[in-house]
Amino acid sequence: MNFIKTPIPGMLEIEPRVFSDPRGFFMETYNEALFHENGIKEEFRQDNLSLSRKGTLRGLHYQLDPHAQGKLVRVFHGEVFDVGVDLRKNSPTFGKWHGATLTAENKKALFIPPGFAHGFIALTDDVQFSYKCTNLYAPGTDRDLRWNDPTIGIEWPMQPDPKLLSDKDANAPLLADAEYNFEY
Repeated sequence: MNFIKTPIPGMLEIEPRVFSDPRGFFMETYNEALFHENGIKEEFRQDNLSLSRKGTLRGLHYQLDPHAQGKLVRVFHGEVFDVGVDLRKNSPTFGKWHGATLTAENKKALFIPPGFAHGFIALTDDVQFSYKCTNLYAPGTDRDLRWNDPTIGIEWPMQPDPKLLSDKDANAPLLADAEYNFEY
């Protein structure tokens, strides 16, 4: 696996080694020792899978401490533009975002550490999106951040508006009004 640093400390793009032959392919998706060697020391506690239609935007979601979730995300079918926003107080990249295109073909993963808001937009139909989370879902601590907050300025590939957006995500607070409690 190749671990690629992003402009935001702690957030990594991960390219697996893929072994292809006439039968198909094989790749390792997680190796605790390699992840630890590359700075990802969190334990993963929950796996989730979502299915989304083209134009669906999910996010930006996070949970407050002590239930913050780091996420290792990848696409099994289709293509997304995936984003993490740094919400760690005193971080030199607070309020900054990094995005990556994840596809079934490129097989890349993105690690978004605890203390980040996370979201994606489906660029194709029938996107199967996998989330490997470092903490269990805790409903009372989940929060949203507005996907189109101008102070963050995410450059989503499907501007100006996604086709499918939940009411919760559409009405999420801006960064200036959001609740977060993460330390850098």
